[in-house]
Amino acid sequence: MDHLRRELAPLSQAAWSAIEQESANTLKEILAARKLVDFRGPLGWEASSVDLGRVQRLQQPPRAGVEARLRKVLPMVELRAPFTLSRDELEALDRGAPDVDLQPAVEAARAAALAEDQAVFYGLGEAGITGIAQAAPQTLPLTDDYLRYPDTVAQALEKLRTAGIAGPYAIALGPRCYTGLTQTRDAGYPVIEHVRRLLDGPIVWAPAADGALVLSLRGGDFELVVGQDFSIGYLDHDDRQIRLYLEETCTFHVNTPEAAVVLRYSG
Repeated sequence: MDHLRRELAPLSQAAWSAIEQESANTLKEILAARKLVDFRGPLGWEASSVDLGRVQRLQQPPRAGVEARLRKVLPMVELRAPFTLSRDELEALDRGAPDVDLQPAVEAARAAALAEDQAVFYGLGEAGITGIAQAAPQTLPLTDDYLRYPDTVAQALEKLRTAGIAGPYAIALGPRCYTGLTQTRDAGYPVIEHVRRLLDGPIVWAPAADGALVLSLRGGDFELVVGQDFSIGYLDHDDRQIRLYLEETCTFHVNTPEAAVVLRYSG
């Protein structure tokens, strides 16, 4: 038995497949950072940390004549989103019902995906993770005048090029930005298409982002490391409900803070 304890769950193979498919569809739709940063893994559940290749000299050596240096690592953080499914609904699925309510699995997947992206973009202090927006040294202001947005993106690209950061370049748009750009037109032409023409990389809808981030996709600047990728495990059950969870282990490291420019709404 592994740590997910799936074999203890009173679920048919059809039920497991349906739950996993719904979760996977949601993760694919919501996860944004994985489309923009380097991805390493999965390294497995047993992976506990990532070596940073650096050391910290201890102020108090173990004895005279001996120096001590502590190797620096980033610990993996376990992200877990529990959810509960109705046994009646799962039994209906086994009978072939086409309208089974698996919304709790969808909501758990959405929450887990947003948690990963939040850590990548804005950090997770208690886990030792510094996010891209925290590390990036340059910020540009945003307003709700979306006709000016292409100029702001052009300024961000100029800052990256001036800093010696090569492309291709991409942009992660938070919901407010994405909606504003898709709904605003310049002489009948969607403003988001003006932004697209400035980039040689993708425009990524990023629901965990507040504002936007323009960053390089050249590689080596930002790394998301995953131990166990998103997996569904079993908690417990009674005669009415089955409690499951969606879990991953991960950490994130910024190697080149200058490879991103943050676009932020004032206030």
